[in-house]
Amino acid sequence: QLQLVESGGGLVQPGGSLRLSCAASGSIFSINAMGWYRQAPGKQRELVAHISSGGSTNYADSVKGRFTISRDNAKNTVSTLQMNNLKPEDTAVYYCNADLTTRDRVGYTFRYWGQGTQVTVSS
Repeated sequence: QLQLVESGGGLVQPGGSLRLSCAASGSIFSINAMGWYRQAPGKQRELVAHISSGGSTNYADSVKGRFTISRDNAKNTVSTLQMNNLKPEDTAVYYCNADLTTRDRVGYTFRYWGQGTQVTVSS
């Protein structure tokens, strides 16, 4: 069973930067769209950034110009989210997801989610 695992979260001061990574534990045949979501306490999960299979990106208005989503060709790494000029309102648990096909189920595409990584922006 393939799993996605996020890393790179932590505590950072306002104005600082973090780079989140999303790694896959299993064997991937192909990856379609990928995304990063976040959920703050008491709020619904929201889309932060999305990248299509063709490389088109879109971002939540609140993070445009500060966050960048990208594919990552490193071994088992699915995507990264570079977060700059972080603000206290960016504090949340960040989740990655990906629509992908595994080598043992070629022809079938499923959406996978990670377990989340905490990002806290505070002075």
